[in-house]
Formats: sequence, structure tokens, C-alpha cells
Amino acid sequence: MHRRRRRTALLLSAAIAAAPLLTACGSDAHPGAAAVVGGQRITVAQLETRVSEVRDAQRAAVADDAQYAQAIAKTGTLTRDTLHGMVLDRVLHRAAEDAGITVTRKEIQTMRAGLEQQAGGAKGLETAWLQQYGIAPERLDDNLRLQLEAQKLATALGTDTSQPAFWAALSKASKELDVDLNPRYGTWDVEKSSRVDAKTPWVREVTASGTRQTA
Repeated sequence: MHRRRRRTALLLSAAIAAAPLLTACGSDAHPGAAAVVGGQRITVAQLETRVSEVRDAQRAAVADDAQYAQAIAKTGTLTRDTLHGMVLDRVLHRAAEDAGITVTRKEIQTMRAGLEQQAGGAKGLETAWLQQYGIAPERLDDNLRLQLEAQKLATALGTDTSQPAFWAALSKASKELDVDLNPRYGTWDVEKSSRVDAKTPWVREVTASGTRQTA
């Protein structure tokens, strides 16, 4: 894939700033919940299903147990990172809704077609997203919708995804949704719209001319 000429950072820093944190949800208040976002639960079972999808895809993609073990070792924080993505998906969707932004199925298909061409086909794209980003093949379209919402939101704000105006919109959405994490998965920083110990990007910048994970 071609390298982007302009690297747009959309990273969630592991460093914790002096920002207010939401109270983490306890098991008594939200039994069986990994998180509560906008009053809707993300259950532990739903989270485990998402993680299993990735693990199954990793298992199917390698030839032997040794390679599978290596894949697991490289994604040791998969459960926490997956929850982080599930929460931020909802936060970004709310921010996009607040800005009157929608993404059509045709737009997703167009983006996917371009990326598949670069990756040498559908299988190549699925493998790349799995290996680089921990996205299971069945969740690829959902992730592309996320990319498009982020791009459109930044454009509507007259900025890009690395700038404070973009993050301010996500922070506002986080507050509206009253994000509440089960303590076992960390705590939620409203200002950063990030799980406190998250270390991996939740959005990867993609365009019709190339993809790149910035660091």
C-alpha cells in the first residue's frame, strides 16, 4: 500500500493528563457489563464474542500452533483494546450524529473496493486488517464506517483528526453518553475520550490512495 504523504495522528496516548475521570462502574450497579454507554450495556459476553471472532480468525490464518501462539503474544491486550474500540465506536457515532453526519452503505463499499484493490483482493485486505489492527473479517465494514465517520466529522469541523477541535467533539459526546467502564477494564478519561491504559489506535486513517497506522 502507498504511504500517506501527510501523517495524520489519531492515537490514544497511554499518558494520563490531569483530566476528570468518570466513576468506573461496579459489578453491583451493572452486573455482567463491561461498560455502559448512553445507558446501554456492552456486556462481558458481547465483549468475549468480539475477542473470540479475532482469535478464531487468527487461528484460521496460520498454519500451526507456533504461529498462532505468536499471533496471541502480539495481541496480549486484545480484550481491553477491543472494549476500547467498542466504546469509542459509540462515542464517535454520537459525535457524528450531533454534527448531522451519516455514512451510506455505498460509501463503505466504495472505500472497501479501493482498499481491496491495493491489498490484492478481499482476502488480502481482511488479512491486513486482522494482523495490523485486530479487526475480524466480519467486522471490517463496521470499521470502515468508523473511518468514514471520523473523516467526515473532521471535515465538518474544518479540521483534521489530530486537532483539538476534533477531540473536543468526542469529549462532548463522551459526556453526553456518560461512559462508564467496569473497573477490571480500566477507567474512562472524558477529556481524551480514551480508556486510561489504552495503548493502541482505535481509528486508522484510510483513504482511497493508501492506508497507514501512525505512531
